[in-house]
Amino acid sequence: MSYASTRSAYPVLVAVFCAVFLISNITAQKGVEIGPLITDGAFFLFPISYVIGDVIAEVYGFRAARRAVFTGFGIALMGIVSFYIAIWLPAADFYDAQDTFASVLGLLPRIVTASLAGYVVGQLLNAWVLQRMKDRFGAGNLWARLIGSTIVGEFADTLLFCAIAAAVIGIDTPGQFVNYVVVGFLWKTLMEVLVMPLTYAVVAWVRRAEDAL
Repeated sequence: MSYASTRSAYPVLVAVFCAVFLISNITAQKGVEIGPLITDGAFFLFPISYVIGDVIAEVYGFRAARRAVFTGFGIALMGIVSFYIAIWLPAADFYDAQDTFASVLGLLPRIVTASLAGYVVGQLLNAWVLQRMKDRFGAGNLWARLIGSTIVGEFADTLLFCAIAAAVIGIDTPGQFVNYVVVGFLWKTLMEVLVMPLTYAVVAWVRRAEDAL
């Protein structure tokens, strides 16, 4: 299905996809503890990127999904570089929030590496598995393909991010690490299941919009 038309929904989906990832890079800096659960500040937002990734891969195919992933990677990298430049620029005499500004936007190199690595690997695996299952088993049973691709992509993403960034956000014991990985993976997978009716609706809407072009 083509995504070259100026009226295609593809650019809008990619824009939201990239925005979610960029915002998640900032909010993920905060370690969050809710009762016995240990996660980060992006836990409520980041799963949305997988829903959008599923829609793109399902409607437009793996190549279009791959383009979206690398576009998001480039925009996030540009945002991170911009944050650092803004932090390094000399503050005006009247600006007294430099330390806070640097603390909030000064993404640590390890967090950045973890986030970008987990994002690229997880999203590409998610799109690839979705497409491979579609090629192998046909276009039916979308629910199975959505869950299967999410399990693979989210697990790789969560494990890779945690392995690189856990110590930076204060996770320093094996138990905390396992908790962080398991909770993150189960939460993101559960979110995929809960919003599946919405994913179905968006896939159907995008297909109708593309067919009408």
